[in-house]
Amino acid sequence: MARGVAVFCVGLWVMGTVSVSVVATQNFYTIDRLLADAGHPRFDELVEQIGDVEARDFLRYVSSELNRLFFQYWNYAQFLIGGVTMWLVVRLPDGASLKWPVGVMLAILVLLTFVVTPPIIAIGRGLDFVPRDPPPPSLATFGILHAAYTSLEMIKAAIGLWVGYRLSRAPV
Repeated sequence: MARGVAVFCVGLWVMGTVSVSVVATQNFYTIDRLLADAGHPRFDELVEQIGDVEARDFLRYVSSELNRLFFQYWNYAQFLIGGVTMWLVVRLPDGASLKWPVGVMLAILVLLTFVVTPPIIAIGRGLDFVPRDPPPPSLATFGILHAAYTSLEMIKAAIGLWVGYRLSRAPV
């Protein structure tokens, strides 16, 4: 039973990571889709009143704030999922070898939550409504932090897939 719940937790962890990433990306793509063809006359009317550039800036700000919230909440939820996963894995007869990769996943989570995410949020808020031509100096730092976050998330997810595979392949 513990093995099955551990597999479920790892699957939940990986799927949550993928889902939050897809939602964050789609939040921004949806802005361009809406501005191209909202399909609602009142929306088109409002965009026309305030202008395309201002509407895009406003909608990007809302999407950015939602993404910041989603990533923060997801990071905190991962501590619960990861803690339960570790607790289950160390209780398995063959769990000693899997506690290390789960520990690495938790270490990446700590790094993302307390080292990478706070400056992404602070720098990102500082970039809201700032013209991009010429690019502001903090945009490069934001890009590096965002790439680091994404890379660490992919590494964590890959480790999670491997742990899930190992858990599901072990003899019952």
